[in-house]
Amino acid sequence: MRREERYRGVVEYFSEAMPVAESELEFRNPYELVVAVMLSAQCTDRRVNLTTPALFDRFPTADAMAAAEVEDIYPYIKSISYPNNKARNLARMARMLVEEFGGVVPDTVEQLERLPGVGRKTANVVAAVLFGREVMPVDTHVFRVSRRIGLTVGAKTPLQAEAQLEAGFPKHLLPIAHHWLILHGRYVCTARKPRCGECGVRPWCKSAPKE
Repeated sequence: MRREERYRGVVEYFSEAMPVAESELEFRNPYELVVAVMLSAQCTDRRVNLTTPALFDRFPTADAMAAAEVEDIYPYIKSISYPNNKARNLARMARMLVEEFGGVVPDTVEQLERLPGVGRKTANVVAAVLFGREVMPVDTHVFRVSRRIGLTVGAKTPLQAEAQLEAGFPKHLLPIAHHWLILHGRYVCTARKPRCGECGVRPWCKSAPKE
């Protein structure tokens, strides 16, 4: 099967089975999304969602967080993975957001990547979710699922996978395709025991067990 056929089948399936697909992170505004996505690195969305309500009560705006010290932020995120590093990055991110962007989350990947602690994946998530940018954030789920299905071939890094996925999916579908692959990887095409028997993508998946 050619990759074009795989993409076509995957798009057709998810368009019908998952016409609405959104981030499972809970947020109320752009500032909260940036913080939540930063915290979600190597951590579950569930854990982040349990942590952020108290954090946002204490630091409801970028200005409030920018005025805080690292040791003020740490107690609120200590249950998150790598809390020391993330507390430092949150403080630095908020200060740059206030000082250089007037507290307004920038709307391009390039500007977002300037924020401390915001790497390419985080920048792409924010750009796609908030601004509908035609980009493909690649996390561990997207990387694994796209390789298994055969949407990517020989991609050794997230950046290589990103390039192949952005070339393969119709541009206007990239923001939702990101969520399709994440949610599929989270609940069906899991890392250790993929549920191939209940997978709707199976007809187009190069790794599916032969019947």
